[in-house]
Amino acid sequence: MYEDLKYWYLRDHKLFRTLSYSQIKQLCIITGFKKASKGEIIYFSTSDLPRIFLLKKGNIKIVAIDEDGNEVIKDIIQKGDLFGELTLETDTKNEEYAKVLSDDVAICSFLMSDFEDLLLRNPTLALSYTKFVGLKMKRIKNSYANLISKDAKTRLYQFLNDWAEREGVRDGNSVVIENYLIQSDIAQIICTSRQTATQLLNEMEANNLLAYNRKEIIIPDITKIQLF
Repeated sequence: MYEDLKYWYLRDHKLFRTLSYSQIKQLCIITGFKKASKGEIIYFSTSDLPRIFLLKKGNIKIVAIDEDGNEVIKDIIQKGDLFGELTLETDTKNEEYAKVLSDDVAICSFLMSDFEDLLLRNPTLALSYTKFVGLKMKRIKNSYANLISKDAKTRLYQFLNDWAEREGVRDGNSVVIENYLIQSDIAQIICTSRQTATQLLNEMEANNLLAYNRKEIIIPDITKIQLF
């Protein structure tokens, strides 16, 4: 059963669309498969056997540990995204881990050494992978630039807009987002205190810009929080 799941998960991913049926079947042989529940830790960057992961279901947060031992959210991983040792380098000294946010997730993974061999044997796949990682790094870079140049309110609006665009269910201008983040997560993502994030969210609710609860976020009119 898992072999069939792995095949369909890999075939449906845009990164592997250039591979033939037989190539994907070979890829299934080196692919691990895992299901995990909310709160579970998926990997540590300090592992002796670095891996590259492909998220097929659910949501995950990448958390780094700063010099003071505090947790800092680096990225939110969504369905179809890659995470792990994406740069194919093992000399990184940053300690980070991936933690499940949603009720359950499904993940495919590859040992980095196996994935490197795969890229060497498939130049077209190597080019697609380079573009994929390049776009991801550009998004992260733009996110950091926004944090430096904008105030907390603007960062919150930008985050909600991006989240709504990626995962929201839209009906006209109204958007409903499945909420798997607690307020402290949102605070970390927009680099502000939990108190400030809570205050900003409360202000938005008071102004009828959103309705927030643990299960969902409803934005009655997305155009009212879009930044121009």
